[in-house]
Amino acid sequence: MNRKIITVVLLFIGMSATLSAQNVRFVKEGTITYERTINTYAIMEKKMAKSDNAFKGPIMEGFKKSQSQFKTLKSTLYFSKNQTLFKPTEDASPPVNYLGPSPEFSQLNTIFSDLTTHQQVTQKNAFEETFLVKDNTRKIRWKITTETREIAGYSCRRANAIVLDSIYVVAFYTEQIPVSGGPESFNGLPGMILGVALPHENVTWFAKTVTDKTVDSKVMVTPAKGKVTDNKGLTATLLAALKDYWGDGSNAILKMFML
Repeated sequence: MNRKIITVVLLFIGMSATLSAQNVRFVKEGTITYERTINTYAIMEKKMAKSDNAFKGPIMEGFKKSQSQFKTLKSTLYFSKNQTLFKPTEDASPPVNYLGPSPEFSQLNTIFSDLTTHQQVTQKNAFEETFLVKDNTRKIRWKITTETREIAGYSCRRANAIVLDSIYVVAFYTEQIPVSGGPESFNGLPGMILGVALPHENVTWFAKTVTDKTVDSKVMVTPAKGKVTDNKGLTATLLAALKDYWGDGSNAILKMFML
């Protein structure tokens, strides 16, 4: 192959790459639907392992007979102008009520985040009470990796982190949606988070659809209902309540409430 042919081939490859990059759409406003999947058997087995209940074997057996292994919950994230609103979809499935309140099996939060000012307002349901938590967005020290996967039609890159001191997080984000948000209070990556897994907590959030459309300003409304507090105040309130229910296991349950 002579030099002229090589030059033409290289120019063609370069032009193709440029055109492909130009054809990539960057979505800055729209809605994302997520599915949260919880492995109920794994969570209950961990609870039973820590229990000294003499009947934990029959309790676990009864749980498996009455409950599905995987519970799926749906939610929607609206994003526009560097603001996001995360809202759970009403759950039509029967609640998982075993051994008292279990935040692992529920969606507790409606979250409005301003990613420019780093302010967040969370309407949180806990112990039949509604709190309005006003605080900063969570600061997460992500470690970005080279691993990639496709989620909801978008190429995503993996990042890892630790939140709440001990919860290991795996996230997948896409730079094609240049908004530093995600489901629940996960944020802080150079693109929208479309997938989150907490491997040791047996729960995942993954985007199912992304819709590129203008979000009505009437939708992007900050939650306003609940007892006003911040994260520190909420932690103190929940710890006091959890001691009555869970004793030494209160810290693990608290982390699920604070996610």
